[in-house]
Amino acid sequence: MKITDSKSFGETVKSRRKKLGYTQKYISEFTGISISFLSDLENGKKTIELDKALAVANLLGLDVELNERG
Repeated sequence: MKITDSKSFGETVKSRRKKLGYTQKYISEFTGISISFLSDLENGKKTIELDKALAVANLLGLDVELNERG
């Protein structure tokens, strides 16, 4: 999926989390990242901390790649 903004990133993270059967509480307990952060991330909040967002994506088995448009 092509990610073009914080909303599409959040939707992808949420979809993957649900596919795996994880709750926000489970991820929070496993990573130490707050449930409120996870909610903000999934809802596309624009001021999310990149390192935490990437950590959640990684935990969910999502790769984040940056490629030049050609």
